[in-house]
Amino acid sequence: MEATKQWLSTEDIRIRDPFILTAVTDEHSFYYMYGTTDDNPWAGPGAGFDAYRSRDLRHWEGPFPVFRVATGSGSNASFWGKENFWAPEVHRLDGQYYMLASFKAPGYCRGTQLLAANHPLGPFQPLTNEPLTPPDWECLDGTLYQDDEGQRWIVFCREWLEVVDGEMYARRLKPDMTGTLGEPYRLFSASEAPWTILQGNDTHQGYVTDGPFLFSPRSGELWMIWSSYGEEGYAMGLARSQSGGILGPWKQENEPFFRKDGGHGMLFRTWEGQLALTLHCPNDTPRERAQFHSISIEQDRFIIERRHL
Repeated sequence: MEATKQWLSTEDIRIRDPFILTAVTDEHSFYYMYGTTDDNPWAGPGAGFDAYRSRDLRHWEGPFPVFRVATGSGSNASFWGKENFWAPEVHRLDGQYYMLASFKAPGYCRGTQLLAANHPLGPFQPLTNEPLTPPDWECLDGTLYQDDEGQRWIVFCREWLEVVDGEMYARRLKPDMTGTLGEPYRLFSASEAPWTILQGNDTHQGYVTDGPFLFSPRSGELWMIWSSYGEEGYAMGLARSQSGGILGPWKQENEPFFRKDGGHGMLFRTWEGQLALTLHCPNDTPRERAQFHSISIEQDRFIIERRHL
């Protein structure tokens, strides 16, 4: 994919739900950044997803159009997703690059779809023409997790707009990830975290679950960062699996670790080995920007050390 030829700083790029893939391509070590990039991802037809790449997390080349609904030959015009193109994340598995992203369409519930490409810059094509999340549930923000036995899972949110108290679920994937195995397992509800508050208006309120991301800080441990709303706005909290496995039970931290007007983040390692967090902040349109923070873990504490790596 060819980019619009320009170099941008992080502050130049409006993006929600940023996700970083580190990959060696074209004989260089790059950070690839994906996210929600449509001008209005809440209404009207979806256009697609753009990506950016960088050597230093400060200067970015792009945008690269990594997914479009209709692209001439290899057209995605028959793809079921028509609007609300949200939160792509990309993983390298089995020599391919897999994107999970959320879509919606008239007559369809919101769901997370799997797409694939041979290069981090695409073009990504739907692996099937149906989501991995239950077709009769309103779901979003699916993320990929592989356990110690090699079993792959999708972890996703069931929307508060449907169930009031937003829920987090896990579901086994087939080895080729073209479909699921068995029923979804409920991991927790948003209100189980003491720091979450009601979100919404006078006619509809609920507790939000957004943006799960799983990681193992030490052997035998499994943690999840995820987003909801707290006293100071959009925020991110931490949950720990008490069994060390995906099915939990999950214990929530009492307070969010990022508490004011930012969230939907993920963790990655820099090329220098530093654990890093990216998220979007602030949460209001059109001022959303990716932030990058160095992270340390001290015993059971999750500490944001500094901003701007």
